Amino acid sequence: MAYDGSVEAAFFDLDKTIISRSSSLALGRPLYRAGMVSRGQLMRGAYAQLVYLLVGADEARMERLKEGMLQLTKGWDRGQVERLVQDVMLDVIDPFVYQEALDLIAEHQAAGRRIYIVSSSPEEVVRPLARHFGVSGVIATRAQVGPDNRYTGELEFYAHGQQKADAIRALADRDDIDLLGCYAYTDSITDVPMLEAVGHPVAVNPDKDLRHVADEREWEIRDFDNPVRLRSRIAEAVPPKRAGVAAAVVGAVAVGSVLVWVSLRARERRALA
Repeated sequence: MAYDGSVEAAFFDLDKTIISRSSSLALGRPLYRAGMVSRGQLMRGAYAQLVYLLVGADEARMERLKEGMLQLTKGWDRGQVERLVQDVMLDVIDPFVYQEALDLIAEHQAAGRRIYIVSSSPEEVVRPLARHFGVSGVIATRAQVGPDNRYTGELEFYAHGQQKADAIRALADRDDIDLLGCYAYTDSITDVPMLEAVGHPVAVNPDKDLRHVADEREWEIRDFDNPVRLRSRIAEAVPPKRAGVAAAVVGAVAVGSVLVWVSLRARERRALA
C-alpha cells in the first residue's frame, strides 16, 4: 500500500533488538519480592529467560509465554503492577540496552523520523522504557482489565506477528506516515509481516529462520553486541567498560543456569521418591 504523506518513522522491536533480554521475564525477581509470584514460578521464569537468550522465541514458544503470562497475572491489580514496573524497570533493564540501538534511534531522530517501539510485551512494561528512550509512541500488548481494575486473564490486543503489521499500517493511515520511507528493526521470524510493512526492513540479531529470509530477500542484517547502561547514556557519562558489562551478562546467564539445574534435580528426587 502506498502513502502520500511526508512523515517517516523507524519501528523498533524491543526484546533482543533494543535490549538483550526479555523485558517481561526480567521482572520475575521484583514480582517475587513483591509476593506476586512463587519461587517455583521464578525458577521457571529463569529457565524461560535462558532458553530465550540461547534459542529465541518461535510461534509455539510465544504462544506458551502469552498463555502463561495471562494465567499468572489474572486477578492482579493493574495499579500495583504499574507502580512496581515504574519503580524497578529501569534498574532491571539498565545494563542490557544495546549501544547500537541507542545510536540508531539518535540517528533517526536527527533525520526527523519518529520512533516507535513495537513489542509483544505488555504496555505496562513498554511505556516506561519508551519514556526513557524518548520515542514518539508504542505499539504493545494490552491486557483486558475489569471494572475492579484487575486483569481478567484475557487480552484486548496481542502485538504479535501480523497484528504488529496491521497496527503499524493503521498508525500510518492515521498520522500520514509514508511507510515506503520507513525503517523496521527486529530479531524474530515471527516479525516478518512487520518488516514487510516498511520500505527499509532490517534484521537485528536475527534468529536462524529470519536470517535465512533476510538473506533470500536481500534485507539488511545487523548484529548488536554492545550492551551499555542506559542511565549513563542519559546522563552523558562515560559508558562502563565492556568487560564489566560482559561479566554482568555472563553472571545473569550463570544464575539462570543454576536455578534451572536446581529445579531439574528437585524433579529427579521427587521421581525417585
